[in-house]
Amino acid sequence: MFIKILLTIIFLAVMVFVGVYSRKQARSVDGFVLGGRAVGPWLTAFAFGTSYFSAVVFVGYAGQFGWKYGLSSAWIGIGNAVIGSLLAWLVLGKRTKLMTQHIESRTMPDFFGTRFKSQQLRVVASVIAFVFLIPYTAGVYKGISTLFEMGFGIPYEYCVVIMAILTAAYVILGGYKATAMNDFIQGIIMLFGIIVVIAAVLNAQGGLTAAVNKMAAIPTDGADATQTGAYASLFGPDPWNLLGVVILTSLGTWGLPQMVGKFYSITDEQAIKRGTIISTIFAFIVAGGCYFLGGFGRLYGMPPTLPNGKLAFDSIVPSMLVTLPDIIIALVVLLVLSASMSTLASLVLTSSSTMTLDLIYRDKKSLPGEVAEGSIDDEVAERIERRKVVVMRVLIVFFIALSLMIALNPPTFIAQLMGISWGALAGAFLAPFMLGLYWKGVTKAAVWACFIWGVGITVVNMLAGNPINPINCGAIAMVGGFPIVWIVSLLSPKMPSDYIESIFKCYK
Repeated sequence: MFIKILLTIIFLAVMVFVGVYSRKQARSVDGFVLGGRAVGPWLTAFAFGTSYFSAVVFVGYAGQFGWKYGLSSAWIGIGNAVIGSLLAWLVLGKRTKLMTQHIESRTMPDFFGTRFKSQQLRVVASVIAFVFLIPYTAGVYKGISTLFEMGFGIPYEYCVVIMAILTAAYVILGGYKATAMNDFIQGIIMLFGIIVVIAAVLNAQGGLTAAVNKMAAIPTDGADATQTGAYASLFGPDPWNLLGVVILTSLGTWGLPQMVGKFYSITDEQAIKRGTIISTIFAFIVAGGCYFLGGFGRLYGMPPTLPNGKLAFDSIVPSMLVTLPDIIIALVVLLVLSASMSTLASLVLTSSSTMTLDLIYRDKKSLPGEVAEGSIDDEVAERIERRKVVVMRVLIVFFIALSLMIALNPPTFIAQLMGISWGALAGAFLAPFMLGLYWKGVTKAAVWACFIWGVGITVVNMLAGNPINPINCGAIAMVGGFPIVWIVSLLSPKMPSDYIESIFKCYK
């Protein structure tokens, strides 16, 4: 216990120190939200990866999908690395950096507002982002608190409150630069930790071969006792639902404000090339490792049941780890704490900046080469900038408190919380954002249609009692947005050609 507490205190002290160290760079809006658009490839790649993978993945997804699909759940981690990291950087990285810098966009709603010349789109996008980032944040709280409760014996309620306070401290102090620096430190811990934990779990089962053989001997759920081997097979017992999880967790990153925002802040195109490689390797190790580890969950017996009779999937990974030596458990706690605090920091910073810049202060911007309306002197502009940063800091506290209330009384499993959040956000934003970077023909009406589609299908499914699994519903929302944007764009009025040309000038 002494080792666990000592390591955790050192870790948390470093996080707060980084926040204090970075506070000078967080006085302007660009400094607080984007690190001055001068964050290097290593910090950006690790910020992308650590924001991607949190306790939601390590505890919720790895446990639930490892139980359902066995060792084939490792495909989810491979999909996260190839689609969610490699292709996301290749397809979105350069164009996002160039266009958002050209139109002086700081957030995803700001991108929609300027790219499609609509303050209404900007406002609605910011409301969607704010509302649907909350359940994801609550899921992260729940995941880390489950591990803390196992490792330290601290009640769940105290864990989530402590997490909230400490995350708020370093984000409020240092903004994005502090978050990125801490993400790098946390990413190193995650890489080292997942390798050690996998080795320890496999060693406890007699090695990799023995563990796989044990998985192959387990009967498939719902089948007779003679049907074995599905949980050690290449595609598992349910490949179609497995595909839905791969799509949701991999393609989803392309339309999430807190993920795409990392491309806004990177220094230049060369940094994007290096960041692509770093981020992909990170995802292969961390995501692949998490799901590979979760695939052995059935070797540790049946998880406990909830009052409604369903299996408590979120307790599967903790039950695997509780049998390990204390020093490994201490490392696991730091691993999940690192993953979760980085994701929380990214979520609260995204939410507060969106609310401040896209709802409270909706500046009328001009494109490069145009004259801004109502120009003000430098002193007044600096005072307004400082005021915006103060408002963002206040909203960080508000957002954390709101998500904390949900985390203290979580309505469902971690995986379902994330499915609802990612389904609505990526279902609404992914298609118009990606196509808006490449295709001049995307119309304002098409963006509205996709917003309605992504949020609508998610909310209707939730209110109807989830007749479609939230994971599959999220995947349908994301993929379905592309034909909707394409068809509506062909049928609706086009945007002014001179305005569109001025937007796309950044690529020439």
